[in-house]
Amino acid sequence: MAPRQFEIDGSTMTDIASFYAQMNRLLMDGESWALAESLDALNDVLYGGYGAIAGREPVRFVWKDIAATRAALGREATCAFLRERLKTRTMFNGSPIVDQLAALESGLGTTYFDVVMQVFADHPNIEIVPA
Repeated sequence: MAPRQFEIDGSTMTDIASFYAQMNRLLMDGESWALAESLDALNDVLYGGYGAIAGREPVRFVWKDIAATRAALGREATCAFLRERLKTRTMFNGSPIVDQLAALESGLGTTYFDVVMQVFADHPNIEIVPA
């Protein structure tokens, strides 16, 4: 069976919100709801069963200008995302966020892009092809 194919255009992404806007256009057309800006939601839709992915079918994402996506979801965007999350955390559940933020600010750490790529990689039926 030939994989179902989607084209992601990294050149249109400027931040986390624009990444999810594109995922919604690609994967949620015809649904009465949209993906929230959530890695868990992205993971769920990649499992399939609703939206454009029917299930465990083979899926190929042709990712144009993946370097632009890497930059848009990179250190700066990830730090901003973590700072916003920190505003709603308490001293008991905020320390991992503080640690992640400190790592990123020191030039280390995992970016939002890195985590997105891991979410895709966790689905063996999904292939990413940089274009």
